Amino acid sequence: MERVLVTGASGLLGCKLVKALAEGYEVTPTHNTRPIHPGSVRMDIVDGGEVARVLSRVKAELVVHAAAETNVDKCEINKKLAWSVNAEGTRNISAACGKIGAKLIYVSTDYVFDGEKGLYSEDDEANPINHYGVTKLEGENSVRELCEDFIIARTSVLYGWHPSKVNFATWVIDSLRNGREISAVEDHYNSPTLADNLAETILRIMRMDVAGVYHLAGSERISRYGFAIKIAEVFELDRSLIAPVKMDDLKVWVAKRPTDSSLSVNKAKHELQASLLDIREGLRRMRRANTD
Repeated sequence: MERVLVTGASGLLGCKLVKALAEGYEVTPTHNTRPIHPGSVRMDIVDGGEVARVLSRVKAELVVHAAAETNVDKCEINKKLAWSVNAEGTRNISAACGKIGAKLIYVSTDYVFDGEKGLYSEDDEANPINHYGVTKLEGENSVRELCEDFIIARTSVLYGWHPSKVNFATWVIDSLRNGREISAVEDHYNSPTLADNLAETILRIMRMDVAGVYHLAGSERISRYGFAIKIAEVFELDRSLIAPVKMDDLKVWVAKRPTDSSLSVNKAKHELQASLLDIREGLRRMRRANTD
């Protein structure tokens, strides 16, 4: 049975990965501050020595690196923290994988792109416009430099149920259920991705002899406002509580966002036969999961 280590196992994607890998793999979940899974191992990815010791001790054959500081504004405010976690932490993981010969699947982001084009392919040039994107791109560079066998999996706007952490979809659902009016940006486009679907796609890619860069995201380009409206429709909530707003009018953002960082998933569909869900399919599955 292949030994797989998952970093960031307490996060949204990490939780879904541990569940997806439970059958068929010997899984070691890791966390830094708060364990969720039984047997989760504490590992601070910023500590290179600790990373090397843990990966060596569990004899990891494959590492899925999902740990990151993903709060875009926090990354802009505390650039040192963002760099230490996303850039240096990923370098530590990459170096340890390279040393023991483990395959590395690195979860990256659509924010490595500048947003001037949209529907980015894997061959498009990265050009991040905020510090979060800069740190994640540096992580990609470390993976390429230090690992012989790797997959860089770029994704976009993860959503789904988590025991405690809020994401865009759960925020919209909670707000509307409680009758709160909200605003959502109508000129900011992404490819929202159900975390469960991404975890299953990563499981699929693990079972195939492939390497390189893949865009693993939802199959639909949509604005945040459009996404919020579809959430309201699928969950049968009051869409009149959602107001559209322009990016330029939104004063709460600290970091600049790419206008259209949506991802093309054609490569993954053709080469991997990956089933990447559109918005309505993903939201319907999310709703079913809450009623099972």
